[in-house]
Amino acid sequence: MKLLRRTLIATAALVALGAQAAATVGQPAPDFTLKDISGKTVRLSDFKGKHVVLEWTNPGCPFVRKHYDSGNMPATQKDATGKGVVWLSINSTEKASSDYLEPAKLAAWKTERKAAPTAVLMDEEGTVGKNYGARTTPHMYIVNPQGMLVYAGGIDSIPSARPADIEKATNYVKVGLAEALAGKPISAATTAPYGCSIKYKSPA
Repeated sequence: MKLLRRTLIATAALVALGAQAAATVGQPAPDFTLKDISGKTVRLSDFKGKHVVLEWTNPGCPFVRKHYDSGNMPATQKDATGKGVVWLSINSTEKASSDYLEPAKLAAWKTERKAAPTAVLMDEEGTVGKNYGARTTPHMYIVNPQGMLVYAGGIDSIPSARPADIEKATNYVKVGLAEALAGKPISAATTAPYGCSIKYKSPA
């Protein structure tokens, strides 16, 4: 009985540790190293001193296509990068998924839609996505110049796959970045993400 109790306590401690390790608004954003679609190594810590947007993406998802085919995501990217913000698009779709696009095809898809991220990163193992607790595509995060996570949630306020809703919605990332760049706290720092579930690699 004592052994069982100790095991349960140890398990609870590990669960608590895992929960602490997940990305939380107001806490340091977990650093990571990934390869971009051209094979170049990109580290989050390389961009310390700048605001960084992390966007989880998957072209097979209708919610992602809503924001790209309408031009909304590329416009939000251009607005951000034009103000000196770094935009990292991350694909955590596992290779075995029917939604998976190899880097060259993903690059072509983004180019066709005039996407303007700073880099598109491959996370086929899902390590970075899981560290951040990314659940949907899109799922958005903002990291401030000090490396703190200051926003986590949806791209906007209307959780639908209808392009017609974009105009009526509040673009949380645009508003949050404007506030952060003005030195103000983000008024809606945590919102509900919506979209398709991320096609993570199953544990071996």
